[in-house]
Amino acid sequence: MMRLLPWLGVDGKPCFLDTDADGSSFLSRLADNLEAVQLGMSRELLENVRKYTGERVPPESDLRAMVSHLCMALADVLRVAESRGERVPPPDEDDEADAVRLSQAVQSFTDRAIDRWNAS
Repeated sequence: MMRLLPWLGVDGKPCFLDTDADGSSFLSRLADNLEAVQLGMSRELLENVRKYTGERVPPESDLRAMVSHLCMALADVLRVAESRGERVPPPDEDDEADAVRLSQAVQSFTDRAIDRWNAS
């Protein structure tokens, strides 16, 4: 099985690992740990950025730095999500109805979040 790793290669292209089925190799565990660190750092960044919500507008240099860090964190989180999504086995026929309901629920949640964002 090919696994997308949570880091880029020297040339900026995605790195893949031909891994065992249970993901117990050293590189698989290293990738799992790095993903956990990336997600934790993204969570901390989000908490720090939220402190500015409703407060005074920070200086432009601070805003630029926040946006830059948020973009890097988002890229990391998307890479983790893509990697984990590729490792999820396809649903059984019995699970298809559940998958459709889940997809609809996610879409509804996303629509409401966007509406709240636009209203603020």
